[in-house]
Amino acid sequence: MKTFCGRANPTTGAMEWVEEDEDYDYHQEIARSRYADMLHDKDRNVKYYQGICAAVSRVKERGEKAIVLDIGTGTGLLSMMAASAGADFCYAVEVFKPMANAAVKIVEKNGFCDKIKVINKHSTEVTVGPDGDMQCRANILVTELFDTELIGEGALPAYEHAHRHLVQEGCEAVPHRATVYVQLVESKRMWSWNKLFPVHVEAEDGAKTIVSPPEMENCPGVPSVCDIQLNQMPSSDFTILSDVATMFSVDFSKPVRSAPTSYRVQLEPVKSGKAQIVLSWWDIDMDPRGTINCTMAPYWVKSTSAFQWRDHWMQCVYFLPNEEPVAQGEVVSLVACRDEYSVWYKLQKDRGEEENKAAVCVESPVCRCQAHLLWNRPRFGQLNDQNRTRQYIRSLLKVLKADSVCLCISDGSLLPVLAHYLGAKQVQYFVLVFQLFKANHLEDKIKIIEARPELLTSSHLEDKKISVLVGEPFFTTSLLPWHNLYFWYARTAVTTHLTRSVTVLPQAASLHMMVVEFQDLWRIRSPCGTCEGFDVQTMDDMIKNSLNFRESREAEAHPLWEYPCRSLSDPQEVLTFDFRETVPEHSLSTEGSVKLLRKGKSHGAVLWMEYHLVADISINTGLMQISNEKGNCEWNPHCKQAVYFFSSVTESETLPELPGALTYAINFNTKTGEIAMDFKL
Repeated sequence: MKTFCGRANPTTGAMEWVEEDEDYDYHQEIARSRYADMLHDKDRNVKYYQGICAAVSRVKERGEKAIVLDIGTGTGLLSMMAASAGADFCYAVEVFKPMANAAVKIVEKNGFCDKIKVINKHSTEVTVGPDGDMQCRANILVTELFDTELIGEGALPAYEHAHRHLVQEGCEAVPHRATVYVQLVESKRMWSWNKLFPVHVEAEDGAKTIVSPPEMENCPGVPSVCDIQLNQMPSSDFTILSDVATMFSVDFSKPVRSAPTSYRVQLEPVKSGKAQIVLSWWDIDMDPRGTINCTMAPYWVKSTSAFQWRDHWMQCVYFLPNEEPVAQGEVVSLVACRDEYSVWYKLQKDRGEEENKAAVCVESPVCRCQAHLLWNRPRFGQLNDQNRTRQYIRSLLKVLKADSVCLCISDGSLLPVLAHYLGAKQVQYFVLVFQLFKANHLEDKIKIIEARPELLTSSHLEDKKISVLVGEPFFTTSLLPWHNLYFWYARTAVTTHLTRSVTVLPQAASLHMMVVEFQDLWRIRSPCGTCEGFDVQTMDDMIKNSLNFRESREAEAHPLWEYPCRSLSDPQEVLTFDFRETVPEHSLSTEGSVKLLRKGKSHGAVLWMEYHLVADISINTGLMQISNEKGNCEWNPHCKQAVYFFSSVTESETLPELPGALTYAINFNTKTGEIAMDFKL
């Protein structure tokens, strides 16, 4: 049996349905999962173990049998902790069949077959009774159903159902409670991920400004949380406007309601400013007294000595619908609304209590301007990057003439507006947020072509030839850095519509590579072996098997500004792509070696693209600089870089720390637009 998977085709820029082996989805789920990260999370695991031991002891002290229900068991780790702590029996529920099968093997390998029953169902389908999945209701409820937002993986409906149908009234719960915290901040950097700032352009006929349309200014955006490693956000990039406040708590030992609701907290600003962002995180108490606590609090709230790196739980950035001025000492109300799976916020000036209650709206925000659907948060940040925009303006000034006929190929780009303001005679464009044209009175100045590049005809261009072809390039379907090479394929498709002396901007691109040692990111791909004394090698083997499902292992995209690393080699240009020529029929290949200059563990190679706009101006999507002698790296914050983990990480080999050399072979398949790579230490 085959399965069809949606995948971006870098040669067409389109999403296509690709036929895959029936196991493909499962292997992708396992290979890209965060199971390894969770198993490496010492703080989480130790505190779950302590909480489970304490819960079992409390039940035993009451003279009862300890019957455990573990929802979302994964590897079976928490059930094995319970069995080891003296629980009489555990029901371990896991809906993902391959994971449930692995849990059965892990439980058997650790000798708990007689104490743990793995149930391969969604918890809402589990039955209780003599002929049911569970013989009786449990008196200890153990779960790990949380994501960065706490409720995004369906924790509330699962708890609600469990209390109604699967556990006893007054049961013990591990964790016992979760508490969500908030802090109000002003941050130009984070706000730039949600709104389009004005762009100022110095043209021959005077200064111009690109403004965002009112629909975009007043749009509440999308409800999906922006989850990031807030510990990598410098304190200089935001201003704290309020103390940390408790937004709401959930007691998991009592019946839980998942129905939409709202919460309100009064904040007294500690500083005047523009309230733009709500930063949020949570903690969980593993016991009723709160002595066993696991927190996601960022570095300025808790001491760094207690810091535990993790990637499965981070911190949340929420954008208020509009920025609101707040004054120090002038009380405001922050309202959190939630449904079953997501949370959103609004700020209200403190008025009469009844009036405030009436103003609460629990409807989820919906993007009305289209921009938040077209541009993700890093893309907003990219478009708001003034230095980057200046590079494009400088380049356009060098190539545009009074008679230039310009065609822009990039998704949701400001380039056609810049080209018009900088003097191009005619500007044509494939896609843009139309309201942006309207807000800047350009509806009749820039022509939108409603056809794909390969379907472009002379009539689309009013029988004119293109003298300047421009692109950032940026395409929403791109996952890995080189997928934006779709610009090259589009350029090839429109060749017959170009003048012989056409100027292509960017004129070329290059692929760069560097060997790095990660501070923490390596953990997401590193085998665990044993976790709190339990053998989880079966899980390691399962991940390794899925990573090797393809003949050649793949690179994966990560925003490396969130994941500190050290360079062990100099950055190296490994492939070039000349956009002045069409895409060649043959593949582009390179082999070579990289000298390792610093001591450290070679965890992987980072790859990124650089776009050469004109002879002396380039846009770098990867390494911005190596900031010190230790090799600490600074990365472009608006782009994801490609990370290829070496087998020494995925197979837990001993890594040499002495400088040496690494050989590589990289092949760009021009038929598929994909890059295959191989590295040997």
